[in-house]
Amino acid sequence: MRALPAGREALLIEADSAEEAGALHAALLRRRVQGTLTVREIVPAARTVLLDGLPDPARWASELSSLEGESPEPPARPPVEIPVRYDGPDLAAVAAHWAVSEREVVRIHAGTEFTVAFCGFAPGFGYLTGLPARYAVPRRATPRTAVPPGAVALAGPYTGVYPRTSPGGWQLIGTTDAVLWDHTRDPAALLSPGTRVRFAPVEGP
Repeated sequence: MRALPAGREALLIEADSAEEAGALHAALLRRRVQGTLTVREIVPAARTVLLDGLPDPARWASELSSLEGESPEPPARPPVEIPVRYDGPDLAAVAAHWAVSEREVVRIHAGTEFTVAFCGFAPGFGYLTGLPARYAVPRRATPRTAVPPGAVALAGPYTGVYPRTSPGGWQLIGTTDAVLWDHTRDPAALLSPGTRVRFAPVEGP
């Protein structure tokens, strides 16, 4: 890991892998809950974690080694369950890429427990990890100009759910009626970094 100053009260920590960044994020959250870390925001990304509002960034940079190798705590909450109709227009293409049947794609995807690694792209959009590396898929050669809200999609090692209509180049494998972002709800986002997620197949339109 490498710590870089980001202003007078912030620290950007670069990890060597997405897994290391996820473990670091979890460890920092625990420190904040325990009261041994005073910070305004902890913002994870693919391979970085930003600590904003640190009273003494230099001290924390020197203590990073103490966070490595911390044993993860058991999950405190059950996973969020998202019902999915596996009816996406790219389901057949994903099945071909994985060299399995469409039914097997559903079984693999619904049988995986995911974790929200970080959020971005649009309010409520979480980048979910959990599928083995061999199931990574490329983005579409030509992105769609409009992907509908609730589209369940794959790209690279990630699964995501589009919270609103937007352009997108991910492979669409299903749809859900779950509301990913609602500004009248508290919290507004259904998914946040560290949340565990499972997809439950449903039938019908």
